[in-house]
Amino acid sequence: MTFVPPSPSLALAALVVGYLLGSIPFGLLLTRAAGLGDVRAIGSGNIGATNVLRTGRKDIAAATLLLDGLKGTAAVLIFSHFSIAAGVLAGFAAFLGHIFPVWLNFKGGKGVAVFVGCLFGLAWPAGLAFAAIWLTTAKLSRYSSLSALVASAASPLVLWALGLPLQSLAIAVMAAILWRKHGENISRLRAGTEGRIGEKK
Repeated sequence: MTFVPPSPSLALAALVVGYLLGSIPFGLLLTRAAGLGDVRAIGSGNIGATNVLRTGRKDIAAATLLLDGLKGTAAVLIFSHFSIAAGVLAGFAAFLGHIFPVWLNFKGGKGVAVFVGCLFGLAWPAGLAFAAIWLTTAKLSRYSSLSALVASAASPLVLWALGLPLQSLAIAVMAAILWRKHGENISRLRAGTEGRIGEKK
């Protein structure tokens, strides 16, 4: 397939709308609406679903995971209607918006849910592959962070195998950013101090 770059106006719209979609802090909004206070004041201080789960509300954490993922999916699908490249740009912008939301002084989540949402928008088989790799790694290791790292690293290869080089490149860059955001988790994994799934501290 021949690559056709989006027009400057379409590219700008994809970046702006994608970023604004991604920057909606659902974890913070849902926990406040449920009367749980500011999720940034507990656990890791992160606004993502993993930290929301530390409030003890599995339903709120699940809703956060779903809505954060849909931010990426929606951004990709809306702009893929105009061009594939615009969809890729919008998804990438949504990912950055979640990690660096302007509303929260650019301190957001680690991007895993939005990453997966973008994968499903770009190519649903790649989204399913991520889920399968995450679940397999989680079952073997019981480390949520390791599962996300392994699955995200494999995602560009899955997209490349599907014959989607542009999407593969974008997801590779996103995976690199995701790994960077998991720097503390990687350090704890190396030290053997990372918390396991289901482990109470």
